[in-house]
Amino acid sequence: MKGKFTVKDIVFIGVFAAVIAVMSQLSIPTPWGIPITLQTFAVALTGFALGKWKGTMATFVYILIGLVGVPVYSNFGAGPAKLFGLTGGFIWGFLFLAFASGWVESLQMKWLSIFLSIAGLLICHGCGAVQFAIVSNRTFWEAFLLASAPYLVKDIISIVIAYGLAIPIRKAMGMTGAAEKKTVD
Repeated sequence: MKGKFTVKDIVFIGVFAAVIAVMSQLSIPTPWGIPITLQTFAVALTGFALGKWKGTMATFVYILIGLVGVPVYSNFGAGPAKLFGLTGGFIWGFLFLAFASGWVESLQMKWLSIFLSIAGLLICHGCGAVQFAIVSNRTFWEAFLLASAPYLVKDIISIVIAYGLAIPIRKAMGMTGAAEKKTVD
């Protein structure tokens, strides 16, 4: 990370932490306790739009706000019980997704940017499945098949859409980087 955050950076970090919080509330509950949300989309968008350091910082701010009790997690959840409960591993995993998605600012190939973001997504899902397995007393594979696998296709599509939306957002924010350059597919 270069230098200190500017006031503009701090504002964008706060705005994108709020975007993640709002997108987390758009949720469809499921019987197994993992709601279908737009969190993955919001976290990937945050990383793509802000870059790896600021995007990860915005995601960390979102996590901390929820940890101290502000109801920003899905279904207006908050607090340590939520963060260390069934779905908490996915929330921690968002840090990896934001960081991996943020590499777009230094890459010129769209497919590679999306590939790295998907790698971050897989780490996020791994964190989620591990914590789900521990909390629900299941094997990793049972947890993966129940809590992660049903969401992978939706999450990959979310990443691709977030990448496309981040390009005009970065331009509007006055940020430069590889996302604005012509890309090689």
